[in-house]
Amino acid sequence: MKPFKFFVITDTHYFAKSLSASGKPYEEFMDFEQKCFAETPYINDAVFDYLAHQSESDTILIAGDLSFNGEKASHEEFSALLGKLKDAGKDIYVVTAGHDIEQNPFEYTDEGRHYIEGIKFFDLYDYYRDFGYDKAISFYRENLSYVAQLADGVRLLVLCNDSEEKKNIAYTDELLAWAKEQMDKAKADGQMMIAMEHYPVLPGQPILSLIPDARQKESKKLYTLLADNGVHLIFTGHMHNQSINMVETENGNKFFDVCTGSVIGCPAFMRLCTIEDENTVSIKSIPVPEFEWDKNGKTGAVYLKDQFERMIRTLVSSMQDDPARILRKFGGDKPKLHKIVRIVGKALNTWSVGRISGFFFVRADKSIADRKFIELAVDIVRYVFEGDQPFREGTPEGDTILRVFKRLKPVFKILNKKLHGSQGEETDMYELLKNSVGNYGISDNDAVLKFK
Repeated sequence: MKPFKFFVITDTHYFAKSLSASGKPYEEFMDFEQKCFAETPYINDAVFDYLAHQSESDTILIAGDLSFNGEKASHEEFSALLGKLKDAGKDIYVVTAGHDIEQNPFEYTDEGRHYIEGIKFFDLYDYYRDFGYDKAISFYRENLSYVAQLADGVRLLVLCNDSEEKKNIAYTDELLAWAKEQMDKAKADGQMMIAMEHYPVLPGQPILSLIPDARQKESKKLYTLLADNGVHLIFTGHMHNQSINMVETENGNKFFDVCTGSVIGCPAFMRLCTIEDENTVSIKSIPVPEFEWDKNGKTGAVYLKDQFERMIRTLVSSMQDDPARILRKFGGDKPKLHKIVRIVGKALNTWSVGRISGFFFVRADKSIADRKFIELAVDIVRYVFEGDQPFREGTPEGDTILRVFKRLKPVFKILNKKLHGSQGEETDMYELLKNSVGNYGISDNDAVLKFK
């Protein structure tokens, strides 16, 4: 097998230039958004221009959430953009996802939010038939899933967990039987097979294992089927985070999930992947290029980082200044909770790291004791998404955080009995949090994966 290179991008969330995203209601909406909105077509233009001029590979995988929210106009413009990339000699393979299907898509003007025309699930075929479906060796139409030959010796299994009736479903026995048949054919034909779907199969970071929507339903069933039948690698998106995770099945087969950050929000990365041989794949992360937009003199990376941090800071400041707003954001305003939310919010916004840790009878490292806790909290959350979290044992932040976690172990023991992973796994809150603030495993950004 000759080495084979390809690019992976995901969560393009394209919002059509012909639509409106402006005004005070828009800015209020963006207070709670990790990703960009109005800027998305210009970011995508820059990404696609970069890919069109790359000589390292002509193959591009796009792992879902192509449009912002299923707008018909966005799909029209985005598929045209893909067409230009194809005309530049690139082979493009997409999988669609929940944000590509009509779910009350909207735009913003000074007057507020206005709902606009979207598209249905099977309409996606008409927009994206030239970007994977037309090259299918086998096509499972009910879920817009397919198999394609990427290169000599390499096949791609594309799995979509949406259907005409529902989004984000557990795969049916019929679809899994089809996938098993395709894996058997790949083996018989002497082909290495890799996979792509939108939802992570493994939690991107340990803390995300508690969130039901953060990964594929019945994920263990899926990764066991894949790994035990020779598919050891899948490319995913959805959570907008950079992560590379590995698990071994009960039969001892390795399975890797490479999740890539959204191109239109921090962390904004692409992946350049090289299949060295049937047992070795190298992963390299590439920052999204500069894009045309009034960024107030900032680089693109800083601009996207600031939007991410705006979301976190708004959440915390609203606890102190407008508890009703934050409670509405998370399910409903309850006036009885305003006082406690305001007290917690004030502490998070104004206390130092030393004062917060002292509240738990823990002494903070001197080098960070006077730092505002909100600044550390923002870093912790952002690194969960950027990956390669730096707050490990042996760092001032890591040692302080872990001393607090150890102090909380009696509380964690109670939580361990009540909380479970989103798919029923036992939870060790100390280890879960430790490995969420510090990365002790595979690098989330650049790595060499060995299947055997």
